[in-house]
Amino acid sequence: MKVGILGVGLLSAGLDGWVKGRAVLAGTSSYSPGSVPEPEPSLLPANERRRSSDAVRWALHVAEEAVRQSTLHAQEVATVFASSGGEMAVLDQLCRALTTTDRALSPTLFHQSVHNTAAGYWGIATGCQQSSTALSSYDDSSALGLLEAAAYATVEERPVLFVAYDLPSPPPLDRARPIRFAFAAALVMTPSASTASVRADLTLAASSQAEVTEMEHQTLEGLRRGNPAARLLPLLRALAQTGSHRACLNVLDDQRLVVDIES
Repeated sequence: MKVGILGVGLLSAGLDGWVKGRAVLAGTSSYSPGSVPEPEPSLLPANERRRSSDAVRWALHVAEEAVRQSTLHAQEVATVFASSGGEMAVLDQLCRALTTTDRALSPTLFHQSVHNTAAGYWGIATGCQQSSTALSSYDDSSALGLLEAAAYATVEERPVLFVAYDLPSPPPLDRARPIRFAFAAALVMTPSASTASVRADLTLAASSQAEVTEMEHQTLEGLRRGNPAARLLPLLRALAQTGSHRACLNVLDDQRLVVDIES
């Protein structure tokens, strides 16, 4: 299965946008995590931005960056959103409300509690009415989201936006689901690599033999291991470089998603 990449979005501490992040991942700039960047999804109207959750803002920030690079119109692109936990902060607030005497639940929090909240806000912000999928598969959510998006682009012969995001869980949920760092990334895929604007070609295949690709940089490897969405880092590193590269992502217990990258 082969797809082309038209645009990339990236956001994490020390990887603030694809331009800066690409230099770090390519090894031409040093990696300094520093403070966590503040996402700014300009597509969201002011009222919706105030009501939206942190997870939504992170997801839409990278989605907007990737679509802008692709030069496609957001209304033309189907979407696949992948997150291992989704709205963990909202879940925490709802659980805390249920421990109070009156158990009053905010309608805003309630409608933000579903797993496809980011996809819904994207549709509101862009007016996109294309197919949309939101999925979760624990630590393998980003790999399976990538596979879902590539399969959609190939079968439907339409461009698709893939977004992976996960944020740290608040206490006490962090004891059950520890996520150390916030991370979000997005890719705009096309079913054909024939257009001049394609940045790279991806060829995806399954394997039961390949070893999971790790990051050589110790701190970046800590980021990869510390956030399910950041499992995409070896793929993003390959996209940041030129030439032929391979990234193997874990899928379930004994399978690997092998991605060959030509850029």
